[in-house]
Amino acid sequence: MKTTLDIHDELFARAKQRARESGRPLRAVVEEGLRLVLEVREPAPTYRMPDMSVGDPAAKDPMESLTWDDLRREVYGETSGP
Repeated sequence: MKTTLDIHDELFARAKQRARESGRPLRAVVEEGLRLVLEVREPAPTYRMPDMSVGDPAAKDPMESLTWDDLRREVYGETSGP
């Protein structure tokens, strides 16, 4: 198949030089480069959240018995009543 590509001048010159040195046509060098790039299967980067846990995970939650009003006061530092 024929196609037209815009290739940076320096890269094109390097590819032509490689073709001359290896005694192959430029087309073969370009095809080899494409095959190499397309064969590389980079694994998707994985991210693991760092464990920022504090305290004993088996301990009872001290906020579990609080009402919504109590929780709001805890969070916002409100004092109760007048």
